[in-house]
Amino acid sequence: MASRIKITAQNGITINYDNKRIDLDPVRKSNGDYRFISHAHMDHMGGKNSNGGIIASKETVFLAARRGVNLKLVNNIPKDITLVNSGHILGSCGITLGDGKVFYTGDFAVKPRAFLGGCDPEECNVLIIESTFGKKDFIFPSISDIKEKVNQLISELFSRGIPVILMGYSLGKAQILSHLFSSWDPIYVEKSVEDMNKAYIDLGVDIRTDLIAYEIAKHDGLLQKKPWILISPMKSRYNDFVSNLKKKYGAITVAFSGWGVDPRYKYKMKVDHAFALSDHSDFNELVDMVKRCNPNMIYTVHGFAKEFAAHLRSMGFDANSLSSGQSSISEYFF
Repeated sequence: MASRIKITAQNGITINYDNKRIDLDPVRKSNGDYRFISHAHMDHMGGKNSNGGIIASKETVFLAARRGVNLKLVNNIPKDITLVNSGHILGSCGITLGDGKVFYTGDFAVKPRAFLGGCDPEECNVLIIESTFGKKDFIFPSISDIKEKVNQLISELFSRGIPVILMGYSLGKAQILSHLFSSWDPIYVEKSVEDMNKAYIDLGVDIRTDLIAYEIAKHDGLLQKKPWILISPMKSRYNDFVSNLKKKYGAITVAFSGWGVDPRYKYKMKVDHAFALSDHSDFNELVDMVKRCNPNMIYTVHGFAKEFAAHLRSMGFDANSLSSGQSSISEYFF
């Protein structure tokens, strides 16, 4: 018997099929039978006090708890639902529903990075794909190229006794940085980075356990002994934390983001250097994912969703963007 599937974009993405409602990454309270949490970034763990059982990876539940969010997994996931590694951060997943008829990627990265494997494509009838960097402008360099250039920069600065602040999101990017540049000494870590590093280590990830907390380094006068590396969250650029370190120790700031492809990014963010190291896929990787999933229908979400959908239509795909409050698929039968 054919299944009826209805997909809407109202509170995240909502999928109704076989008398079940599943809310994908809802941002507000969810009334669905199930609530899928793709990963442990705070903007994807909305929907507090929701009714539905939670579907997520065990790593996501663990990391969420370390961030003060209690996610209680549903005891029995429906047999036609499968979690798929998305390669965004540790524990991040996409989800297939209806025995693979629908594939929601969640935030995903194709490139393996440090200890993370890349997202694997899933053949499907309907693909719901994030398109954060869905414009041709966003083509990222290889991880090895970024690592080489950053190591060269650190070497040059260290030779002049200049400390370096490496900045990335405290959950995900900071652990990649802690791994990629672990050969340098000394390395200090800001408190939120330290907490997430410890969580990753508890989950079996190979990150150095001897990185020194910033507060200890400050208390013990270690910051006076230049040069050093500090791994800090990107949010610190908005307060006095980084600016004070620059003034007092002459530190150079290095930001890591997919938006770093744009040469204006470092001026906008008020950093000295920027590298396009991303936890998302670039434009070419998005296109490749679509080709490998080989869907009949495509729905793009987040970022340059309209632009990416337009490009896919020019390639001959049936593609449309989803926006909040939009009912994209009235009814489909498979």
